[in-house]
Amino acid sequence: MNLLIVAAAIGLLIVLVTWGKVHAFLAFVLVSIGAALALGVPAPQVADAIRKGIGDILGSLLIVIVSGAMLGKLVVDSGAAQRIATVMVDCCGRKRLGWAMALTGFIVGIPLFYGVGFMLLVPIIFTVVARYRLSAIAVGMPALAALSVAHGLLPPHPGPTALVALFHADMGRTLLYGLLIAVPAIVIAGPMFARTLGGIVSKPLESLAATVLPPESLPGTFTSIATALLPAILLAGTTLTGLLLINCGMPSDSPVASAVKFISDRDTVMLLTLLVATVTLGIGRGKSVASVMQSFATAGTDVASILLIIAGSGAFKQVLVTSGVDAQIAKAMGEMPLHPLVLAWLVTAVIRACIGSATVAGLTAAGLLVPLMSAANGVAGSSGIDPNLMVLAIGAGSLAFSHVNDAAFWLFKEYFNVSMIDTLRCWTVMETLVSVVGLAGVLILDWLI
Repeated sequence: MNLLIVAAAIGLLIVLVTWGKVHAFLAFVLVSIGAALALGVPAPQVADAIRKGIGDILGSLLIVIVSGAMLGKLVVDSGAAQRIATVMVDCCGRKRLGWAMALTGFIVGIPLFYGVGFMLLVPIIFTVVARYRLSAIAVGMPALAALSVAHGLLPPHPGPTALVALFHADMGRTLLYGLLIAVPAIVIAGPMFARTLGGIVSKPLESLAATVLPPESLPGTFTSIATALLPAILLAGTTLTGLLLINCGMPSDSPVASAVKFISDRDTVMLLTLLVATVTLGIGRGKSVASVMQSFATAGTDVASILLIIAGSGAFKQVLVTSGVDAQIAKAMGEMPLHPLVLAWLVTAVIRACIGSATVAGLTAAGLLVPLMSAANGVAGSSGIDPNLMVLAIGAGSLAFSHVNDAAFWLFKEYFNVSMIDTLRCWTVMETLVSVVGLAGVLILDWLI
């Protein structure tokens, strides 16, 4: 009976968000309250469970997500992202434009949220299209595939970062595994897939290619690329250093190991990156502190809705824990004849197809899958499930089957000015390719490690 209540709660959540157009935060909270009462949580404890769930998840993610938004805003406002795109295109030349745009989308996508990255890349894509007189789909699809991979698989993006916290994974290791999976996913769903789309007619609006900053106002190439990639560099570097220290037999409480652990903390990484970017892309280029802070304030406003969605998902997850139904979910899922990582991908992909939002799909699925992983890892003699791979399996599933209920679907259709059928043929297939290749990469890593 309890499992039916949870299923009904998820169904109601999907209806409220997709059909009722209710904000995801309100939908999560309302559904969480209803589910808690239906699952037998005493009424006086419901509010405490909601507050605890919201507080726990926001407490672990607020600094990372807000500082990441501020970094992305500064990368855009300074022209660093445009510099990266220009350099990549100039280096690769006309024949390798697809690869240049994939690399550009990947580098730009690490510090930028998907919506911001899309709006930034579109004018650059259309400018390149006009310059070389090429297909907008052939040039744009590799960049957008890379952007999507970063959004779904790589911290410090909100979805993967929230999943890292929920599953108590290691952000640095998740990033390293994610990078290994990202490369083949981008290659297959980007430049390779784009070659099959030559017949699709796209007539983007000419006005969209006009918002490009003059070259002399852009920051340098090294500064732009190094600053945009600094979160990934710090996370990967400190993770590898920590593993090296362990292999060398250095005690975990030694001064060096303690310093590495402090620097490798996700909050520390993002704050250090933000401080560096403030100098390299802001004050160091003649901007006033006030103007930089204004960009940061705007970024905080932009990210508020995402934080609310994540907070609501924390409330739903806590209701499952407080009611005790999490153990029943773990038992039921554990009896299914599927590998836990495949099951995680499948559950997330189904929710994504129903609800549209990749972030909401991933966080909703996580509420169901956290108890499954906890139960599997608690079995004596079992090797358990790597939490980092669980994060990536859910992240891959959250990208599958994008269609008419996904805002990104309509962004692509309207900006590239293609038909509904062609949008399904290229956008939906591209997103699903990324998802399937991502799952394959997760399973290969699970086999290897």
